[in-house]
Amino acid sequence: MIHQLRKAVRLPQQLPRGVDLSHPARSPLGTAVVNCVVYLEGVRQSGSCPPDDAIKQVRKDGSGFVWIGLHEPTEREFAGIAELFGLHPLAVEDAIDAHQRPKLERYDTSLFTVFKTVRYVEHDQLTATSEVVETGEIMVFTGPDFVITVRHGGHGSLGPIRESLEATPEHLAKGPSAVLHAIADHVVDDYLTVAEAVQDDIDEVEADVFVHRSGGADAGRIYQLKREVLELKRAVAPLDRPVQALATQPMSLIDRDIQTYFRDVADHLARVTEQVTSFDELLNSILQANLAQVSVAQNEDMRKISAWVAIIAVPTMVCGVYGMNFDYMPELRWTYGYPLVLGVIAVTCCAMHRAFRRKGWL
Repeated sequence: MIHQLRKAVRLPQQLPRGVDLSHPARSPLGTAVVNCVVYLEGVRQSGSCPPDDAIKQVRKDGSGFVWIGLHEPTEREFAGIAELFGLHPLAVEDAIDAHQRPKLERYDTSLFTVFKTVRYVEHDQLTATSEVVETGEIMVFTGPDFVITVRHGGHGSLGPIRESLEATPEHLAKGPSAVLHAIADHVVDDYLTVAEAVQDDIDEVEADVFVHRSGGADAGRIYQLKREVLELKRAVAPLDRPVQALATQPMSLIDRDIQTYFRDVADHLARVTEQVTSFDELLNSILQANLAQVSVAQNEDMRKISAWVAIIAVPTMVCGVYGMNFDYMPELRWTYGYPLVLGVIAVTCCAMHRAFRRKGWL
């Protein structure tokens, strides 16, 4: 049963209608309202209508719910909806300002949930300035007969999720909590996808450090990747407590059948959290190894320089002694003195060079 439900709420590879509801210009209801749809017994009602007419229809029939999607609304655009559905002012402020941590807040008649969405930014080659992880936000207001989603960022359109849910009306008939579960499941699945892509980047950097030692890896690339992993960690780690609460704590607004499936989301989230945490530790080790290799390379260079300085010091010392122009010096007037001195210098330098090579300094 769990497998069938997850299959129902996950996105298909190719959506039959291909509707993209992410762009405000496509909304017939205003610049912020992307869509406003009424669902009765899990079936989408034809046409779109203003939020006030939609909620009147739902409450008149006494069943179903309305799903309103917004994209980066302003305070003025959101004020009417907030008043219509009795949303808490603090939650409304968070939904407008964005840049919130993942969290779950319970109010008298609604739940307010914040999800951080992530997207992997494709790149030909990882550089010290590459953007690897792009983040956005989805805020979800869940009430007894409404779902209001507020999306921030250029990715994470909820249109495909809406279509996938509409393909399984028996699941959508569970109410607003089914929508909340579908969004949570989709967001966590995106975490897994991004984590796998980041793993490939880490493997590439690791190979540069430990395999291609001649070139080594740019420390700037490693540090940039650490920053991007930190961005991913900020999205993933704080979501654990809200998902655990949705999976275990009794809530009147969460259907009992749906609450069971939040445990599967929590399990996937725990796995990706462990994976991202290991990324941070692995990158620390890679960075330390890279710095150690740089230090070793510098020491090798210093040994080579020191060896050559020692070799050059021999002729410098001998020539310096014989360049003092004293009248009485050993072998100064001898016919073979000059070639003898040159020979001694050459033999001494060759012997020192051979000794340094044996020690690995040259």
